[in-house]
This record gives sequence, C-alpha cells and structure tokens, in this order.
Amino acid sequence: MRKQRSASAFSFDRYDKGRLHRALSKAKDTRIYIRLKAVLLVAQGEPISKVAKLFDKSKRVVYYWLATYLKHHQPAALVDTSRSGRPPAAAAITGKRILLALKRSPLKLGYNTTVWTVALLASYLTERYGCTIRPFTLYRRMKQIGLRCKRPRCYYSEKDPNRAQKRGQLSVS
Repeated sequence: MRKQRSASAFSFDRYDKGRLHRALSKAKDTRIYIRLKAVLLVAQGEPISKVAKLFDKSKRVVYYWLATYLKHHQPAALVDTSRSGRPPAAAAITGKRILLALKRSPLKLGYNTTVWTVALLASYLTERYGCTIRPFTLYRRMKQIGLRCKRPRCYYSEKDPNRAQKRGQLSVS
C-alpha cells in the first residue's frame, strides 16, 4: 500500500489558501465549488482519501484536480472548458421560423384543426424546411424562446337551451 502524500508534499505557495477561499466565496456552479473545496481541504492538510470520500469521488480525480490547480496556481484552472457537444438537430428551424409558423392558421394550411399542437407543428416544420425535428426537441426550443404550451379551451358561442334539463335541474311536467 502506498503512503499518501501530505499537503506539504504538494507545491502550494503561501497565497493559495487565500486564492481558494476567495474563489470559493464567488463560485456559483456546484461542480466548481466541489473542486475548489477539495483542493482547499488538501491545502489545509486533509488526507486525499478523506477528501475523496467526503465528495464521493475517487482519489485519482482529486489528484487530477490538484495537479490541474498546481500547474497554474489559479482557481480558474478548475473551471470546465467548453466542449463541442452534439450538433443541434434541425438547425434550419430557428426560433424566428417557429414564431412565424405559429402565426399562421393550421386550418388555412390544410390541417383539420384550428389550433397548433407541438406534434402537428413539428410535422409542419419538418415538411416546410426539409429537416426532421421531433416534438420533444421542438417543445424544448419553444420553451427556450419563451413560449408555453397550454391545452386549448372550448368556448361556446351560445349556451345550450336545454342545459338545465340535461343537468337534472329542471323537471318538465
């Protein structure tokens, strides 16, 4: 079994604890907070195994955070770098095009309804712009541009004349 290195074995300088404390007080992201706190605890003399167990991480991860921090002696080194991620689906369908489609009546476009549903709008946009967009993706994009989906309410232009009788409130003799 290998002996763990103590905080003095790492090359922390006399300013590191202050830098880490200041960065910790300004951290908004939980992941960054955990990394900063873990490095600070090691700098304060806590054993790496205890720090790893405290944050439910492996010792290897804590060593990686330490190496990353000590390479630059800057808390910003622990911030995630941007990643490319998955390319957006249906890039041709922008928020502006979604809003433009919502202004049009589905009845006038040949659909047998007067209101848009997310699935119907997704199929229309897929046909119109030639790129497939799934209803869930469309729903997420609509939320991003500030739209809400609600069920349509039915309003009758006039009340049913036999309404009271149907509800059993009026008896006819």
